[in-house]
Amino acid sequence: MSRARSRIAGVISVLGELLITAGVVLALFVVYSLWWTNVLADRAAARMSDDVRDGWKANNAPQGLDTRDGIGFLHVPAMKNGEVLVKRGTDPKKLNDGIAGYYTEPIASALPWQPRGNFTLAAHRDGHGAKFHNIHKIKEGDPVVFETKDVWYVYKVYKTLPKTSKYNVDVLDPVPKESGKTKPGRYITLTTCTPVFTSDYRYIVWGELVREERVDRERTKPAELR
Repeated sequence: MSRARSRIAGVISVLGELLITAGVVLALFVVYSLWWTNVLADRAAARMSDDVRDGWKANNAPQGLDTRDGIGFLHVPAMKNGEVLVKRGTDPKKLNDGIAGYYTEPIASALPWQPRGNFTLAAHRDGHGAKFHNIHKIKEGDPVVFETKDVWYVYKVYKTLPKTSKYNVDVLDPVPKESGKTKPGRYITLTTCTPVFTSDYRYIVWGELVREERVDRERTKPAELR
């Protein structure tokens, strides 16, 4: 073999090794992003959830108090993701802990116990707990339940918007007119990124409060969760 051919073969060999290495690194990054961050987030969320429930048992977290631990738990049977702790704010770094956050800006969220308004929530769709990964499985008529220390708030989904601009903040309005509503009420809005594995657009789900149930001593779940 000539020297030229030998050099070419050497270069090709090095490039091949580099490509293999790059492929391995990329694969590890994907595993980290889509699996390991979920593991870490679920662990963090479990610890925070335990703190909230321990506080409730100790009777030191009255209804409506916005503590550092969280205000309650979101239950969406259609998403099959268990209970989701809800805390203040939608900073991605905080949502990385496997929770959902309620908006404080650009339009401040109402809270469930307030007489009017839109309870607006965000969570990751992929990685970091991916609590809204299955948002596309929610259909009109499905229940969405928010649990606080003293009250179960039961909502019914009435509209979904599979794709809208990430700059569309009108979906967070106290009266979400884009959903078809024209009068003040007690609404809930779930938001997350779409399509899967991107953050190009937003997926929206709207619901309306249908009833409240007081929490009994055994914390019996509403029929929608049984």
